[in-house]
Amino acid sequence: MAAILEVEQVGKRFGGFVALDGIDLAVQEGERLGLIGPNGSGKSTLVNCICGTLTNEAGSVRFQGRRLDGLPAYKRTRLGLARSFQLPRPFTSLTVSENVRIPLLYTVNAREHRLTSAGIDDRCAELIGLVGLQDKAEARPVDLTQVDMRKLELARAMAADPKLLIADEAMAGLSHSEIEDILKLLLRLNERGVTIIMIEHIMSAVMSFSQRLVVLVSGRKIADGAPQEVVRNPEVVGAYLGQ
Repeated sequence: MAAILEVEQVGKRFGGFVALDGIDLAVQEGERLGLIGPNGSGKSTLVNCICGTLTNEAGSVRFQGRRLDGLPAYKRTRLGLARSFQLPRPFTSLTVSENVRIPLLYTVNAREHRLTSAGIDDRCAELIGLVGLQDKAEARPVDLTQVDMRKLELARAMAADPKLLIADEAMAGLSHSEIEDILKLLLRLNERGVTIIMIEHIMSAVMSFSQRLVVLVSGRKIADGAPQEVVRNPEVVGAYLGQ
């Protein structure tokens, strides 16, 4: 497999605070990667540097061989790099269907092959059905449950037609059965060819989903490998137990 994402010696500071210290990471095409670490470990900062929300002062980020440094977030999304957010932020005045249409109009249709109006309608319906919100297509976010909001957030990310999706705590605050629903959805997306990085604190979900596990602590990568081996790593155990 070829690397779809390459992070090389990425560093980020906030004043005198080192948030990321020379992070190296390669994600293979089609891979399911779990990214974990205690609160404040640098996970969100790394994702923000990958997606273009933040600018890394050191190192480089490459996506499908193209260097992304200096490229704004919306252009990275148009290249096929999308994310969902830990706190869903839909357009509250729009329906579920209208929320999903936005990335189709402003990301997918900004590429070479534009969708027709009928094509947008079909793709929107397909995505809403994929996440199980077909009965709520005309509902507004205020009328959705928490798990429905998570599903809408994933549908909006998928509407950008990504090659790589970063799912940032897509299961936070959900019940066991709801977590299973989101896991099944992410696995379906992966089966469709989408490479996925999962950031999650729910270890049972991470372990069942991930083919590889990466651990950040205090802005450093301390482990990278098979999940069962990583969770037995003494440095990882110490980081989580405070030893």
